[in-house]
Formats: sequence, C-alpha cells, structure tokens
Amino acid sequence: MDIRAYNRQAWDHQVEKGNPWTLPVAPEVVAAARQGKVEIVLTPTKPIPMDWFPPLRGCRVLCLASGGGQQGPVLAAAGAQVTVFDNSPRQLERDREVAEREGLQLELVEGDMRDLSCFADGSFDLIVHPISNLFVPDVKPVWRECFRVLRPGGRLLAGFINPVHYLFDFDKMDNEGVFELRHRVPYSDLEHLDAETLARYQAEQLPMEFGHSLEDQIGGQLAAGFVLTGFFEDVAPYNLLVWFTPTTMATRAEKPA
Repeated sequence: MDIRAYNRQAWDHQVEKGNPWTLPVAPEVVAAARQGKVEIVLTPTKPIPMDWFPPLRGCRVLCLASGGGQQGPVLAAAGAQVTVFDNSPRQLERDREVAEREGLQLELVEGDMRDLSCFADGSFDLIVHPISNLFVPDVKPVWRECFRVLRPGGRLLAGFINPVHYLFDFDKMDNEGVFELRHRVPYSDLEHLDAETLARYQAEQLPMEFGHSLEDQIGGQLAAGFVLTGFFEDVAPYNLLVWFTPTTMATRAEKPA
C-alpha cells in the first residue's frame, strides 16, 4: 500500500466528516493572536505554553503536517511568516479559507512530512508539528528533516501519541469498556489488525495509523541532534484510557546554536 497516497485521501475524507482536527479556527482566536495572545495546540486539549514560543513577529514558521486552518492562521496573525505543509489538499484548503477570511498571508505546500527537500537547510526559526506522525510508518526521517530545515538555535514543538494507546483491543475498549492487551509497540494498523478489521477501516476511509515507541519519538529527536527543553502530557477525551493515564504528549526541542 502507498501509505502517503492512501492517507492523503483518507484525510480529505476526514475533512468531509468534520474531524476536530479539520475545523478552522474561530475569528475571535485570530483576533486575540493579533493582540499577542496565541492559543494553539499540539495535543487535543492543552494550549502550547506561551514561553515555548520565540518572539513571533517576523519568525519563519513551518507548520508541519498541520493543515486544517488551526495553527498556521493564528501564528500568522501574531506576525509570523508561516508556511503550512500538509499531505491533504483538503486540509490545506482549510488554511486557505481562513487566510482569505482574515486577510492573512500563508504559504501552503502539499507534501510528505518525511521529505522536506523543497526547503533549504536552515529555512525556519520554528517548527510547529501537532499530533500527526502516527500517519507515517517511520518517524525518524521526520526528526532528521526537522533538524535540517531549522536554523541553529531554532525550535521544534511537537505533539504525539503515547504508545500505550495502541496496546489494547480497540473495539473491546471502545464498545465494551474492556481493556484487553492485544498489540505490540511499535504498532501498525497494516500488520496488527486482522483482515476483516483492516478491510472495514479501508471501507470507512479511516487513516492508517502507526504507534511509534518513545525511543523513536523522543530518542529520535535526540539522535537527530536536538536538545529537549520542555515536555508536557495531555489527554485524548475520546479515549477511555483518559481515566487511567495521559495518552498524548508534547516536546519542545532546540537545535544547538
């Protein structure tokens, strides 16, 4: 399966379904950003702490796998020079809609988060990468490309899934409230789901997911050359595991000057 092509179509379908990550930001959030109050998320519920951002006016920002009209327009309203990079044309269209509605300048680029070859080394001061790397089989190339396109001293703000999310039988957890250990980490929909369930996912045009280990998520950033400077955990309200453990997390990392 061509994962990039499949997930591109699947996320276009998610836009049609109204997935929360596809809903454009409200005008009042953009207005607040113009006054210096920047509120965007990497994970489902917690806004990024303000002290995680560098000064945003004139800051060259890459919103990586971050379409949907949510992060990019807010950062542009705060004065940043924003490029939104996403695999889904429909997600990028959401950003275009907000930019036109609010009179904002955004550069929109369609592509694979693992391949940022369209950007020169050191092109950006800040990368904002909300939860999305679960849609690629290998996250390590993402971190290496982030390191390359950031200038020395640049920052990477990234959200991702706690791999514990993938350990349990999804149907039993969601439908019966039963937590039955079933899957290994690293996890892959393609390798771990039975044929019937996988066929159902594809018929419903659900994106294919991959549960990466913390060694690849956090250790992968360190191996790419980043220094970790911030961390928080968050919940996913739609997941029953929320009653027992945070299921998402975010990191702030810096490329040494």
